[in-house]
Amino acid sequence: MDLKDIKAIIDLMKKNSLSEFELERQDFKIKLKRGNVGGSGEEVPGRVYMPSMAALPPVTNVSSVPVVSNAVPVTPASNEIEIKSPMIGTFYRAPSPEAGPYVDVGTEVNADTVVCLIEAMKVMNEIKAEVKGVITQILIDNAKPVEFGQPLFKVRPL
Repeated sequence: MDLKDIKAIIDLMKKNSLSEFELERQDFKIKLKRGNVGGSGEEVPGRVYMPSMAALPPVTNVSSVPVVSNAVPVTPASNEIEIKSPMIGTFYRAPSPEAGPYVDVGTEVNADTVVCLIEAMKVMNEIKAEVKGVITQILIDNAKPVEFGQPLFKVRPL
């Protein structure tokens, strides 16, 4: 299973309001838990918990889980475009602690401009703007966890 498959599972979990997901294939097991979705646990929202393989319980029949969707589409109040996180991970504004940030408020970006890094499973992923415009807001603090689909920046299109 590669990172693309894990991202797809996380997307399905969000769309269907699932808080846990387990999968077992031959020699591979994965268990994903979303943040505190109505429970009383101390989970951190957006963090993927990966216990040791020996600690995973057997996989139950996932098809028996009811699918419930109560998502309400969110419309931006202005013509600004949001650059959203394509994955769960840790948000970094710069390539290293000593370097300056990729972008600041007022920076003009195009589709290929790298705006930040998101660290997921010890891999640094460059996130590109994918839009032409000017950064108007930075919505996340450096080194903070982000969820899939969470807005990172607001851009005024050019």
